[in-house]
Amino acid sequence: MKQKSILYILIFILGFAFFDAFGQDNQNLFPKTSFNTQNTGMLILGGWAAANLIVGGYGWSKTTGQEKYFHQMNFMWNLVNLSIAGFALYSNAHTSIETLSISEVVTKHLKTEKVLLINAALDVGYVGTGFLLRHYSTKSDKFNSLLKGYGNSLILQGAFLLVFDLSLYGVLHSQRIEFLGVTPTLNGLALTAKFSF
Repeated sequence: MKQKSILYILIFILGFAFFDAFGQDNQNLFPKTSFNTQNTGMLILGGWAAANLIVGGYGWSKTTGQEKYFHQMNFMWNLVNLSIAGFALYSNAHTSIETLSISEVVTKHLKTEKVLLINAALDVGYVGTGFLLRHYSTKSDKFNSLLKGYGNSLILQGAFLLVFDLSLYGVLHSQRIEFLGVTPTLNGLALTAKFSF
């Protein structure tokens, strides 16, 4: 299925972009690295949304039955994704990193991490709702195609967003921990200050 191929390609791109972010010196470039990682994430989300709008719009107009509803939901769902990605990129483009203190950058970074964890919990709910719609599709002759198509779409979109949100969270969390110098020890955590001269 074309959607699965797109999913695999975008996951690969996501992984490649995030691993590349690890190669930067986070102690000296944390603000820039943080914003670049967030922007990369939003570009990936925007790319996923654009691909779904194209494929979804075409499929919605050319198919019938559950496939039509699958593409319809993909299209509508990704109007929201594209809006979120566009707003975040616009906001970051109009934020001057140089004018922010390290404290403000870390606070924004932490806020993004929290939002991603909340989104990941919602993503599980989307996938669950998709399976629930598929279950109810077997009990309704009138809405069978609609419930099954929408259910399949929610499963796909929720699964992608779950992988996306957790991947982006993992990278941002690692960058923050590395920057702050927090390391695990046998007795808990050790916090070390890192200075560059």
